[in-house]
Amino acid sequence: MGSRSNLLLPEPVPNRRSTPSSITKCSRYFTRLLRFNQMDFEFAVWQMVYLFTAPQKVFKNSVYRKQTKNQYARDDPAFLVILAAGIILSAAGLSIVLHLNFFSFIKFVFWLVMVDCILIGAIVATLAWIFTNKFLKKDALSSEDVEWGYAFDVHLNAFFPPLIILHLVQLLFFSYFISQDWFLARLFGNTLWLVAVIYYCYITYLGYRSLPYLKDTKFILYALVPAFLVYLVSILAGVNIMRMIMNFYEYRVN
Repeated sequence: MGSRSNLLLPEPVPNRRSTPSSITKCSRYFTRLLRFNQMDFEFAVWQMVYLFTAPQKVFKNSVYRKQTKNQYARDDPAFLVILAAGIILSAAGLSIVLHLNFFSFIKFVFWLVMVDCILIGAIVATLAWIFTNKFLKKDALSSEDVEWGYAFDVHLNAFFPPLIILHLVQLLFFSYFISQDWFLARLFGNTLWLVAVIYYCYITYLGYRSLPYLKDTKFILYALVPAFLVYLVSILAGVNIMRMIMNFYEYRVN
């Protein structure tokens, strides 16, 4: 990682063209999904590293992109491609733990990638897009709106750390520790869940806070209050959240 980790993440060659329509942006973005030779995978990997170590740097690059390309949203789908690959790899590990056959594994991958990540992500992005533009703009009459693509980017950024925590970290401990009926197992597993929720909310907050025309973005962090309550109640009531998640995964593919 060397000296590069101390610098702002580099962007592809600047381009100061006029802003295309949202439909044009989305069409261009998804058209590039199969053009791997045009994707900057190294840049996407660095973004993923920074989402754990210094997530604010990822959104500083979104501001830089606005200055050079006149849009906050990514125009390179490399991050989404690597994220999908990570989901598939984690699904393979979880399938071993859950003893899924090949066809159940394929169904599991479909649920995780197409439903949990993309479909639900699109719904969350749409709701956030509507809410921020309607209630969080400093100037309601301003022509500058939150881009839908940027709202989807914020979701993808926020989705990555929970993916690592809930699918990879817990995978190392689930069979022999987290799945047990011990208090420490329940405490550890439920704490992993809470950390994942905190990451998602905090990165989402950073994403919208970086937009200079939004106000009161701290309200996003209020979602942590019910999360803490669920965590405390689950510990006191003897509920193993991670085991419930794994049971849910197994239920919907069988």
